Amino acid sequence: MAGIIGTMQALEAVKYITGQGELLTGSMLVFDGLKMEWRKVKLPKRNSLCPICGDSPAIKELFDEEQQACSLN
Repeated sequence: MAGIIGTMQALEAVKYITGQGELLTGSMLVFDGLKMEWRKVKLPKRNSLCPICGDSPAIKELFDEEQQACSLN
């Protein structure tokens, strides 16, 4: 499985570097190994109001919200 996906990533890089072919920009290629099928899924356009990746991000760092239930120390 890793070989199949890695080969596809390398091919996408070659297409980008050479300027040949159609890039997967704005979409995601999904491989179902059990059915041996590929699907191309369109991704939504970037939301400029997104608090993470928008024009004025409000969330700038990751943090863990999980807290320890009790302390037995």
